[in-house]
Amino acid sequence: MLLSGLLDCEVDVDSKQNMRVKFLAEKSHVKGIINNIVFMPWEEDCFVTGGSDHAVVLWTDTDGEHSWKPKELHTRHSSAVMGVAGLQHKKVVMSAGAYKRIFGFDLPAQRVDYKHQLESKCTSILPSPRDLNLFMVQTGTLEKQLHLFDFRSRPAEIHSFGWKQESSGSHSALINQAWSPDGLYISSGSVDPVIHIFDIRYNSHKPSQSIRPHQKRVFKAVWHHALPLLISISSDLNIGFHKIV
Repeated sequence: MLLSGLLDCEVDVDSKQNMRVKFLAEKSHVKGIINNIVFMPWEEDCFVTGGSDHAVVLWTDTDGEHSWKPKELHTRHSSAVMGVAGLQHKKVVMSAGAYKRIFGFDLPAQRVDYKHQLESKCTSILPSPRDLNLFMVQTGTLEKQLHLFDFRSRPAEIHSFGWKQESSGSHSALINQAWSPDGLYISSGSVDPVIHIFDIRYNSHKPSQSIRPHQKRVFKAVWHHALPLLISISSDLNIGFHKIV
């Protein structure tokens, strides 16, 4: 069953499969668009949004009845917030902005407790599914598109990964990375018709493997939870199914 709706709304589906959309009374961002939305990996029902108004906003279900209430965590970004995520083992909201900055907001302490600046705009941020302290940030830096960080080793960057871009087109925020379930590999699409795979255990800036299955740019390649399989989407409108050997 597929559900679709609008941000700042509540979607209900009754037994007759009729959809009802109810807009929430609260508004999350004061202007511009919302670039990212992610549920937090904690027991509490909450999600975070990042917007073009530079704000990171936490939404909490205050009474268990889906009465979502927003709370602005910070506006430390000096440009649009492109990526948001929550650390699994700490109540820390990570955010990445178009103006090259990463922030980690400590919820219990109610302050920004982590900050780092990169060389170019950040387009997404993605925690590792295995090592709870690791997270990957994607940027627009050519040949250094992916940056690996350890929350404990702040603000030092552990390693960067990337590829030489064939196309003259700019790096798109629509192109996102994905972790393998074991947390050892990262896959990324590109503005070229190529999927790049990186092994984070090796100190090599280049991909461990590159696959050229599509005719146009690849937006994303995601991993099966248990098998060595990838599926990919591309602007050529095909879905690729790949066995990794």
